[in-house]
This record gives sequence, C-alpha cells and structure tokens, in this order.
Amino acid sequence: MNETKVIIMATTQRPGWGERLPLLQRVSVEEDHREHYPNHAVRRFCTIALTAIPILTLAIIFFCIAIAGQSDLFGDHQTENAPFLSLPISDGVVSNEYKLPHAAWPASDGISYDKLKQILQDTPSPERAREWSQYYTAGPHMTGKNRSQAEWTAQKWEEFGLQSSLVNYDVYLNYPVDHRLALLKDGEVEFEATLEEDVLEEDPTSGLADRIPTFHGYSASGNVTAPYVYCNYGTYEDYEELQKAGVELEGKIALIKYGGIFRGLKLKRASELGMVGGVIYSDPGDDGEITEENGYKPYPDGPARNPSSVQRGSVEYLSVAPGDPTTIGYPSLPGAPRQSTDGKIPDIPSLPISYAEALPLLKALNGHGPNASSFPSSWHTGGLAYKGIHYNTGPTPSTLTLNLVNTQSYVTTPLWNVLGIINGSIPDEVIIIGNHRDAWIAGGAGDPNSGSAALMEVIRSFSAALAQGWKPLRTLVFASWDGEEYGLLGSTEWVEEYLPWLSEATVAYINVDVGARGPNFQTSAAPVLNKLIEAATGEVLSPNQTVAGQTVRDTWSGHISTMGSGSDFTAFQDFAGVPCIDVGFGAGKGDPVYHYHSNYDSFRWMERFGDPGWGYHVAIAKIIAVLAAELVEAPVIGFSATEYAEGLGRYLESVKAKARTVSDETAAMDPAIEEATFAPLDQAITAFRHTATTFDASAAALSTLLVSLSTTPTTPPALLTDLYASARKVNTKYKLLERQFLYAPGLDSRSWFKHVVFAPGLWTGYAGATFPGIVEALEEGNRTGVGKWVGIVGGRVEGAGKLLGE
Repeated sequence: MNETKVIIMATTQRPGWGERLPLLQRVSVEEDHREHYPNHAVRRFCTIALTAIPILTLAIIFFCIAIAGQSDLFGDHQTENAPFLSLPISDGVVSNEYKLPHAAWPASDGISYDKLKQILQDTPSPERAREWSQYYTAGPHMTGKNRSQAEWTAQKWEEFGLQSSLVNYDVYLNYPVDHRLALLKDGEVEFEATLEEDVLEEDPTSGLADRIPTFHGYSASGNVTAPYVYCNYGTYEDYEELQKAGVELEGKIALIKYGGIFRGLKLKRASELGMVGGVIYSDPGDDGEITEENGYKPYPDGPARNPSSVQRGSVEYLSVAPGDPTTIGYPSLPGAPRQSTDGKIPDIPSLPISYAEALPLLKALNGHGPNASSFPSSWHTGGLAYKGIHYNTGPTPSTLTLNLVNTQSYVTTPLWNVLGIINGSIPDEVIIIGNHRDAWIAGGAGDPNSGSAALMEVIRSFSAALAQGWKPLRTLVFASWDGEEYGLLGSTEWVEEYLPWLSEATVAYINVDVGARGPNFQTSAAPVLNKLIEAATGEVLSPNQTVAGQTVRDTWSGHISTMGSGSDFTAFQDFAGVPCIDVGFGAGKGDPVYHYHSNYDSFRWMERFGDPGWGYHVAIAKIIAVLAAELVEAPVIGFSATEYAEGLGRYLESVKAKARTVSDETAAMDPAIEEATFAPLDQAITAFRHTATTFDASAAALSTLLVSLSTTPTTPPALLTDLYASARKVNTKYKLLERQFLYAPGLDSRSWFKHVVFAPGLWTGYAGATFPGIVEALEEGNRTGVGKWVGIVGGRVEGAGKLLGE
C-alpha cells in the first residue's frame, strides 16, 4: 500500500509574500506491492464464484450495469452522465492514485465505523466542557494579545495526539487609547457617559483589572462636536427614509441602534451621506419578551439585559472584503506590501454605548424632528418608551451637541492561529474543523469559547478513537483561529496563503463559533451538506428530553440558512469555493438575553443562564464529531448535488420576484423582459438538476455496494481496486463541485468575493445573498449588468454540470 503522511510545516521561516508554501507536505512511505488478477475475465469469474451472499451478487450486478452506462437496474434508461463510464479497468497495472488507501477499505481502518461513532458519542462530557470554558474565559484574549493561550491550546492538542503548530501573520489593527462622549448644552456638559459596564459583585469577570475598554475594532480616531440624529438601525433604507423626510444628515453625528445589519455598514452609509461620527447602542426593544418592562430582572439577578451592557465589535466593511484591510487578496506575511485602507474601514469615529447611557441622548431628541411612528414599521421597535423616550429623529437644535472623542492606536502586530492534524490514508481529501479563540472581552463564554470548549471535546473524542486503533480514511485538520473578531483575520490570511492546496484537497469546512448560548439548534450550510447535517442531528440526543429519546433533529425546525458572513467560514466558502457548514445552539424568544460582545458574556452568565448543565456544549460537540466522522470515513462522500440544484432553482425564483418588485422605475423589469433575461439561467439550472440527480443516484448505488462489501472479507482485491477507482472519481467530483461556482474576477463592486451563488449582502454584511451579482445589478437599475451576470452565473452552472457529467 502506498501510504502517505501529512505534516505541518514550520512557520518561523517563510518565503516572500508572493510565493505559496504548501501547508501539508506528503512524505512517501515504503510501498506495499499487492498482487492482482492479471486477466479481466478470470477476475469476473472469481468474483461470481466467491460471492455467496445473494444480496451482494445483486449489488455487483447493479454496479456492472452502471459501468455499462445504465443508471437503473432494468436498463431501460440510457444516460451519458453515469460517473463510472470512463473509469479504467484493471489490467494488472494500477496507478498509485487508485491503490487502496488501506487494507480494510471500504470498511474503516482499525475499528468499525459504528464503534468510531459510539466513541464520539460517549466521550464528550459536561465536566470537561465546563473545564475548557473556565480556562478560555479566565482573562482577556484579544487578537494579537493571546499567544500564551494559543500555546496552551497547541500543547493540549499535542497531548491529545495531534501534530500541532502555531501559524502567525502580521496584521494591521487598532487598540483603544482614549474615548469620551458628552452631551453639551450651549457648550456646557449636560451629561457625560462613563463608557463603562457596571462591575458586578456576582460576576468576577466584570471587575477584572485588565478588562477591555468599550471600543470598535477598525474605528477611526477623531474628536468631533456636532448635533446628532437618531437613525433607527442605520440601514440603507433607514437613511433613505430620513432623507425623504427632509432630516438633515450632513455634518451630524448618527445615533444608531444595533441590529438589522452589520455595524460597520451603518457607519459606511453615514459617512457617504456626510455624517461626521457614529454612536451605536443596544435597544431592549430587540430583546423580545425578556425585558425589564415586562417584569424580568436584569442580569445578574435575572435573564433580562443588564442596562450597562455594551456591544463591542468590528466596523470593518466585511461585505467589501474580510481579512487584513492592508493585504486584501494575499496573506499578511512579514514584508508583504500594504494597501491603502480607503473604502475598507470607516473614516469617521464611532463608539458603542449601553442603553442606559443612550437614554439621555434619546430623551434630548424628544420633540425634535419627525417621530418614528411616521416611518415604516421597521422603525417601531424601540423598547424605551416606558422610560420616556419618544424616538424623535432630530436633529438636535444647535444649542445641543455631542462631543465624541475616539483615540485609537493602529499597529501591525502578529496573531497566532493554532493548526492541528490527524493524518488520513488519503492526504488529498481533507476535512477542516475550526473555531476562533479571540474575543473582545475577558470572558466570551458564548462567543467564541462555547465553540472553543466544544472543539476541545471533538478533538478529545477523535483522540480516544485513535487510542483504540482507529486510523482515519481522510485527513482531519483542526484550527483555532485568531483575529476573527476584527474581521475574520486569521482564517482569511490562512486561506489566502494556502489557496492552491485548499483548492486541490479540501472536501469541506465545519465552523463552530457560538457553540451554545441557548437551546435552539441553528445552522447555515452550502446545499451539498444539507442531508449530512440532517442525518447528524438525527443521531445526537437533545439535552431537552421532554419526550424520551428525542434527538436534536426532533427539536430543530429544520431550517438551514444560506451562507453569509460574520464568521470564519467566509474565506473558505466565498474565496476558495470550499463547501461550508456553520453550527451552534442559539437563544429563542423566551430564553435569557445574550450579552453579545459584552463583559457579561461571562463564565458566570453561561453557567447560570446560557447552558447551566453544559449539555448543549456537549451536544454541539457530538454533532460536529458525528458530521466529521461521516465526511472522513464514508467510502463515497455523502454530498448531494441534487440539493444544490434545488437550491439554485429557489434562488432564481427569488431573483425573479425581486426583478418584478424593484421600486425604482428605471430598474423595474416587466414580465416579458424578465423571462427573456433569465431564460438562459433557467435552462442551465434545469440541465444541472437532471445531471445532478443522475450523478447522485449513481453515487448512491456505488455507496450501497461498498457498504455491503465492507462486511465481506472475501471480496477479490482487484475488484476492490476498480471500486476504489470509481469512488475516487466520484469523490473528486463532489470535492470540486463548489469550486465550479467561483468566478475569478469576482463581484463587480467587491472583487475579493469570487462565489457567484453566495456572498454576504452588500448592505447587510452578515445575512447571505444569493446570486449577488445579479441582485446588485438589479438594485442599481443596471439591465446590462443583470444580463452580464445571468450569463456569468449560467456559465458557472453549466461548468458544474459538465464536471458531474463527464
């Protein structure tokens, strides 16, 4: 057997920035020569003679029919898309690519697949999840300031049997120096914000001497004094409504609620309209029923939001490009040339504040400018009316101004990713599992360290399997990213550096960010992974056992969101074309309020309110492990191209609906134009759906056969070699399918994003947009652009069909 191993290469010395260093190096091991039947006819005779089990005989007949170009057992449906048509038939000389990965294939190596999954289900424990959470939340761990935590993580992974390494990048970012926010009347201070969160005796994390100040990552330094305007959520539409109402924005400071869209885009639009600063606060009207107004006590005494809670966060323009804003498109290695940050991060200063300190500012607007009630319903969500807030827009009269001071230190500093690996028998089929480690605050019990604790349990579980003799079929890579909070820095720089290897080898990326902050399972995924997540959740018992034996699948709505941005899957999905899935447990309407990016996202909050028994930490670890095990061990990768085709059809219908309802008369498209414009893409998707269905059916037939053979030790080696060749061809097509939807020049207004099906919305940032090139051209009223992007997308869909049909 031609065995290969994968090692992580040292990162202390790298070539120049323009070179591409392979992440993994294949080291050849002595080849085990295997005798084969030299005669095809003899092999076929022996196959029949040695097969005593009737169902196995039928399975082999089914496979032979597939080779003959027939996708159904009775041979009455001819197809040119069967994936086995051009496979080589063994003639005694087999290429290295098609030699069996290990002697037990198609069964698992070392232990059975069922035993592997049992280990993965039995190993994670609430006690260990709590232990990991307590470590990770014990002190500050900001981007570029957590090397000791990175080293501890790598050491633990080594103890678990993983080969691990720190991978560093030199990134451009900011740290807070000073800030001020004061309401002035005729130049005199009426109210001075503390810009601090209350220290709570019940929560030790909130009072740490080295706790992190409230600030925005990538915010601009500045000292501005100006009247201000209440801008609701600061969406593109909110600013349009203000302009329609005649509210003067130029030269003003924007007072904005968190929610709706990514915080950086609130400031981006404010700056474009001539506003000079931004103040963003969390309004309890977005907390559902769990509010003080409804009689709930605030944290730490109850589940409602603490009034002094402040949401920190990045204001980089994530929907333009994530990663280091000075090295867009290439890694931030030492000596890398640096780009201008213009158009990538805000040019106006901003501060985050609590709703307690927003109250005086909102109250000062009472009676000034239009009231929120005169705007669309999205303006009617304020939750502070019981505190005397009318939600007038302003602007404030000239006698009332805000003094906003924001002083930031911008530096280029190292960050540290931790990479660990379990070598598989197939080195160019790789599953990556990642979570980020950095946080805005000392705690981060939910974001990201519920995911960090879960990842530790996933690794510990696979380590337990290794100790019992398991040897994985495919390679597993684990990542603890740094710099996610500033703008997905660590993962983006790593993907940009290792793009050639990722393009060749990666099957899928599994992301966990906030692993547990409530009881509701939530996921977003590339469509090829839909059925796998449905299956994995059906194997893991829910911590909620109101019905005995119910699984996570039983308690989950079944909704799978489209891929957007806001976490480390972004570069994999949108830049490298690697299919991704993001998983976690979130809060529902009646659950305790989560203090996102606040000091109160602490170990104490998690233990009392977020996941008191640590059961959801364990459940998410099991889901990730079971999902990864299927991806690693299945002889045929369990992707569904048909799900992708169905998704493309739904996305096109949503684009058609948008085309019919675009409000701008210059962009509106009548039905005749719409049908003519979208017909080529409709046809491409229809053809792809047919090809995908045929391909999946053939892949399923091969998978069924291999599963049956995994329990049959008498299968002739030469037949197994041919079957492995078939599996390799199918798996390679599944692996490369997502890459077919990449368009090298990228989207028109943001070329870093290469995927033609998925991207974060240009003016949402987090939420996913489908067929973004077409949608953005529609929104701009650019009919030529719509036609252009219909052609581009159609071409990529046809390419995907060609891949599967060859």
